[in-house]
Amino acid sequence: MDYLSGKDSRMAALIAATGKIKRPVTPDLFEALISSIIAQQISAKAARTVFSRLNTLAHSMTPEHIDVLSQNEIQQCGMSFRKAHYIKEAASAIASGEIKLSAFRTMDDKDIIRQLTTLPGIGVWTVEMLLLHALQRPNVFSYNDLVVRKNLMHLQGLTKLDKPTFETYRQRYTPYCSVAMLYLWYYDQNL
Repeated sequence: MDYLSGKDSRMAALIAATGKIKRPVTPDLFEALISSIIAQQISAKAARTVFSRLNTLAHSMTPEHIDVLSQNEIQQCGMSFRKAHYIKEAASAIASGEIKLSAFRTMDDKDIIRQLTTLPGIGVWTVEMLLLHALQRPNVFSYNDLVVRKNLMHLQGLTKLDKPTFETYRQRYTPYCSVAMLYLWYYDQNL
């Protein structure tokens, strides 16, 4: 917080007005990955409901328990058939050992992104959420997160935010981009 405040006076004002942020962390990498897939393009409340239904159906959120479910069963938890396919494919790849989640704790962020984005329906944003919420990596700053971009524009008084400008802010906030991103999520535009 001190580092970011020293790098950007507008971020300093946001941090001072917001105070310390407490956030939930999901240390189980498979659970976090499935949660991120479910959360794609839906509200946080809806994502929690769908996740809870899937967890109840599977009796345990493990690759093996999800892998034995049919795509139809997964879909009936309240998601699209396509999203159910993505979850089924991820569970199969992890249960078979094709993807080794246990190795992620020592892997570089870019290598994790490269590996997981080979699976259908898992894009960079989904992996960035895993990096942030499960692995607690300190320097995640997602250009693919619309709320972060919108709030960064508002905070900085920008009328547009192209990728090079976003990268300027990434460099400014490095090595604590994850903290900046959390503050941008909690940003109240009335401050």
